[in-house]
Amino acid sequence: MDEERPGAEAWVPPAADVTQLRDAVQGCRGCELWRDATQAVFGEGTASARLMLVGEQPGDREDRDGEPFVGPAGRVLDDALAEAGIARDEVYLTNAVKHFRFEERGKRRIHRRPDVGNITACRPWLEAEFAAVLPAAIVCLGATAARSVLGRPVKIGEERGHPLDGAQAPVIVTIHPSAILRARDTADRDAARAGLVADLRRAREAADRA
Repeated sequence: MDEERPGAEAWVPPAADVTQLRDAVQGCRGCELWRDATQAVFGEGTASARLMLVGEQPGDREDRDGEPFVGPAGRVLDDALAEAGIARDEVYLTNAVKHFRFEERGKRRIHRRPDVGNITACRPWLEAEFAAVLPAAIVCLGATAARSVLGRPVKIGEERGHPLDGAQAPVIVTIHPSAILRARDTADRDAARAGLVADLRRAREAADRA
């Protein structure tokens, strides 16, 4: 066992509801990310939601506020959900990795993508969320989330557009909303946003069929 990354299983209470999991996650030492992060950021939303959205990890704002998707990418996601006809308060939002991984550059904290070890160490929390919420469909926002949920590398461009078989529920993979913020120009940004909205609609339809 990697002493830096023993995995979160020892910190996840069995058969717990979302509130109990949210309380327990602050004590997690399943990987090294807890040392530099302000806090663990657990999922939020309707505990019986039919649609669960899984992102990569908390960002700088989320790490400070303790809530998922409250930064710039969260605002993009809110707009996309609204356009897709999905109320944010009717879904459950979480991340594959619960602590912010970053590097410091002066006074700024710059996002670093979680590696496979971080994803694997944190997966017991995500599995516990699946068991507590029992979603009818799952949306993976980006490749990190898709890898955590599906247990394999995923190329979003090749596998988006239709439900994939997941162990817990049908899975829709799509871009992370931060990709829209990084788009080179207005045309690319509009196209990326339209694709995200279309994928969210597919996920809603998959949940309705389940």
